[in-house]
Amino acid sequence: MTTAPGEPDGAQSIDLRFLTRDVSAEEAAAVTAVIVAAVDEEQASPPPPARSDWAHPRNALRPPIEVGPGRWTSSLR
Repeated sequence: MTTAPGEPDGAQSIDLRFLTRDVSAEEAAAVTAVIVAAVDEEQASPPPPARSDWAHPRNALRPPIEVGPGRWTSSLR
């Protein structure tokens, strides 16, 4: 969709071609309205917020437990 020169601000031109035969003017208008509304909604929605590294699922994993002599006593220090 583009804004055509000579059209008022906010008016958009859409190049839409129906391949189905015998489309009535009402059907064409309804389909065009739905497509234009969907494109406008897509353009108006803000992008999803970027996920911070603090919230990344990989940071929820614990480091591996080290097994061996003296490991329990060193964990208390």
